[in-house]
Amino acid sequence: MTDKGAERVLVIPTEVLRRAGLFQGFSPRVEHYLPELLDPAHFRYLPRSQAENDPSFKQLIPYVVLRWGDQVFHYTRGQGGGEARLRALRSVGVGGHICAEDGVLTGDDYRLGMLREVHEEVHLDGPYTERRLGLINDDRTPVGQVHLGIVHVFDLQGPYVRRREEVLTEDGFAPLPQLRRQVAGFETWSQFLLTGDCLGAGA
Repeated sequence: MTDKGAERVLVIPTEVLRRAGLFQGFSPRVEHYLPELLDPAHFRYLPRSQAENDPSFKQLIPYVVLRWGDQVFHYTRGQGGGEARLRALRSVGVGGHICAEDGVLTGDDYRLGMLREVHEEVHLDGPYTERRLGLINDDRTPVGQVHLGIVHVFDLQGPYVRRREEVLTEDGFAPLPQLRRQVAGFETWSQFLLTGDCLGAGA
């Protein structure tokens, strides 16, 4: 079994985010933040056990929403998930940590890691278009203090998603209004996306 604490994960100094403009919750300002945050000059790899407990660094986490029309893929994080603090919570984002094996400190590290994470968690059985939607920062919780989410949307041509990892349970597509009515059961990052209008018209 892989020692998750020993793997080396991509981080940037939290000071880089502060200089760009610290925010709480969801920000759609992709063009403002990402050129600076994804500059390879800021990239470092730290042991995950260290990064999870050091708020002077932010782990960059791709958070990919799979959308089909007005419906969004969702799931519950099972007991075998890598982040114990998020288990049993529902989510509309797939993705995870960027690891040292994904790149060589180039601008491609982040994208290569994002695609690897998505394809480790789900099968995408049809074409899609992709765009970056925004960023998520939540300094109110111990998990949020050491992570920075970069939100992507994959717009699918059909409900062509199958879970690959068994820790993704109770998965499927549902209309946004339905998910918004159940928002209390979702992890914080998903709540930010569901309670705003960034994924579609309000319920």
